[in-house]
Parts: sequence; C-alpha cells; structure tokens
Amino acid sequence: MRQPEPARLRAEKRGRQAERICGWWLRLKGWKILARRVRTPLGEVDLIARRGNMVAFVEVKARATAAELDFAIDERRLSRVARAAEILWPDYAQPGDDMRIDVMLLAPGRAPRHLTNVWHGG
Repeated sequence: MRQPEPARLRAEKRGRQAERICGWWLRLKGWKILARRVRTPLGEVDLIARRGNMVAFVEVKARATAAELDFAIDERRLSRVARAAEILWPDYAQPGDDMRIDVMLLAPGRAPRHLTNVWHGG
C-alpha cells in the first residue's frame, strides 16, 4: 500500500504545476519565459517573463477553490517578490526596459487570472 504524501510535498507539486500552467498561459499571450523559481537572499520569484521591453516578475498562487484566491496574496509576500526583483533586475533587463510585479492566480476549472503591475512600493 502506498503511503500518503506529506502535505508539504503535495503543496510543492501543486505549486510547480501551477507555475507550468501559468508559464504556458503567458507564452500564449506573447510572453517569453526567461526564468523559473529564481531564489535570492531576499526572496524567490516564481516566473520572470519578457514581452517587448517589459520584464515581469511573477508570483504564482494556486488554491483549491476560486474563493480562496482572494486571500492568496498579501503585501508582505509582494514586498519579498519586489525585493528579489530589485536584485534580479540587472541580470534580466536590457537598456530601455521597464519592469513590473505581476501575480497569477490559479484554481481548478478556471483560467489563470493575471493581475498586472500589482506592486507600487511600500
């Protein structure tokens, strides 16, 4: 009989699957995925994507229901992504580029919800 997976491992698998789905979604919208799961001393960025001269640092959140997505992201988590983006910016930017912090929310049976330019400092 197979042992049930620990909750942390299930959450990790669900997160990776959500990142794959969101990566495909962004590609269908004309974005190029530059990197996935990039860690810095100040935080992690799930996806780094480019379209034209815009570089987006994307936080991906998956929840079991659409209702739970309303509580999936908060200012503390966004500030960690923003701090990580500041560190990573020189590695992914070209002269004349702009950057933004985006969030993608995913629940079963629904298309990903892409929230753009969600961080305005703080």
